[in-house]
Amino acid sequence: MLKGHLHSVESMGTVDGPGIRYILFMQGCLLRCLYCHNPDTWKVNSFSREVTVDEMIDEITSFKPYFEASGGGVTISGGEPLLQMPFITALFKALKENGIHTCIDTSAGCANDTLAFQRHFDELLKYTDLILLDIKHIDNEKHIALTEKPNTHILKIAKKLSELKQPVWIRHVLVPGYTDAKEDLIQLGAFINTLDNVERFEILPYHQLGVHKWEAMNFSYPLKDVQPPTDNDVKLAYQFVNFKGNIPLKI
Repeated sequence: MLKGHLHSVESMGTVDGPGIRYILFMQGCLLRCLYCHNPDTWKVNSFSREVTVDEMIDEITSFKPYFEASGGGVTISGGEPLLQMPFITALFKALKENGIHTCIDTSAGCANDTLAFQRHFDELLKYTDLILLDIKHIDNEKHIALTEKPNTHILKIAKKLSELKQPVWIRHVLVPGYTDAKEDLIQLGAFINTLDNVERFEILPYHQLGVHKWEAMNFSYPLKDVQPPTDNDVKLAYQFVNFKGNIPLKI
């Protein structure tokens, strides 16, 4: 029987996709983002809860009236959801049978060109209404410095989703001194504007809300001296990106 490994759940989320959402935070991630606010999701085998599809459907369907009233549904986040594609595919298939909107919040950090990954990914897309794709950095070397992994496979996934016309929202965390350089934001916008499937672009201002988790795990938080961007910093970043579609801010 397929089982999913969860870190935690949030029953009434409002920022990870449209409407009110039930969010499953999956355990395991291959990236090591300097600003990660969920470092306790990194270890693949250190999950807090093991669940079946039937168990999750029983829990989630009770929230269906909220989904219907708000245009919401279920978002799978993490950690990295794509590390558990067989389980998520089975869950999404059952959710679609119940008329529930499905969404994946991913950095695609585990994406690769193997037949196994591509086969599982293509099957998952059959039951996925929306993907929230996090592009940590458009510059490959800076992406490696930020996450310990390259971005080449992530950008390749973005292009594939565009070719498949899979609805996508692209999100970018704005970290002063790391991801806010004008030339990088212009390059990011140029890339995003080549894609045909991006319904929305969002800048997520860096914050330090996860610092206590690093401290609890006896990790040294590398960005302790970095302050969140100002509202004007965020506005300027949107201007530099110059996305041609929908953004959550008037500039």
